[in-house]
Amino acid sequence: MFAVERQKRILELLKENGAVWVSKLAEDLDVTEETVRRDLEKLEQKEALLRTHGGAVPITDNNHELSLDKRKNLNTDAKIKLAKEAVKHIVSGDTIFLDASTTTFYIAKELKSLKNITVVSNSLRVVEELIGCDGIKVIAVGGVATPNQSLVGSIAENNIRNNYFANKVFFSSRGISHVGILDSNEQECFIKQCMMQNATKKFFVCDKSKINKVGFVKLAQLEDVDCVIAEREGFDQEIINVAKDSNTEILLV
Repeated sequence: MFAVERQKRILELLKENGAVWVSKLAEDLDVTEETVRRDLEKLEQKEALLRTHGGAVPITDNNHELSLDKRKNLNTDAKIKLAKEAVKHIVSGDTIFLDASTTTFYIAKELKSLKNITVVSNSLRVVEELIGCDGIKVIAVGGVATPNQSLVGSIAENNIRNNYFANKVFFSSRGISHVGILDSNEQECFIKQCMMQNATKKFFVCDKSKINKVGFVKLAQLEDVDCVIAEREGFDQEIINVAKDSNTEILLV
């Protein structure tokens, strides 16, 4: 199969599945992973897709995100690694906020080994994951349920703002750069901001696919966050420099 044919097939699979992975493409196209990476690089140069860790996703408008079902399978190994690091900062007696990102869902999975923890979340997946876990109290914030299994809207925002306070909040977003933390969903952004306002310590958790990615909503400045837990590979030195000036801790794993 010629390069042009391979690249056409890659775009077809991307359209069908919402994401593609290097290892699977190499198997399907009967070529090496290095050949697939070169094809993805050429397609990215043509602005036909956006490469991520281990694969690629479509280039979308800033106000559009992949569905939860498609996002949850992206960068899984990295999210598990980041979740294990995040849980190191949670101790018995803590009350924590978890947003509805796929990253914090993996944090919820790692929480099961802890006791005497209260989790407040707008994620239906987090709530379902932790219900019935011995030693963990789970509070759903209420609100309007979205197709991405999150609870949003004024009911959720007011419930967090007026009724719940936490030692720590763990959240993710569309992207992070030297200008701050950005998101592409206003409703989700407002929930995260409410959580941040009512949390003593704020942790932003991101894999390398979020580095220097833009969104049209400004979620927070780096100085608003106490700690960024991020994948070491691909992390931007300019973000580190801004974080130092803002007294924001950077933990690279």
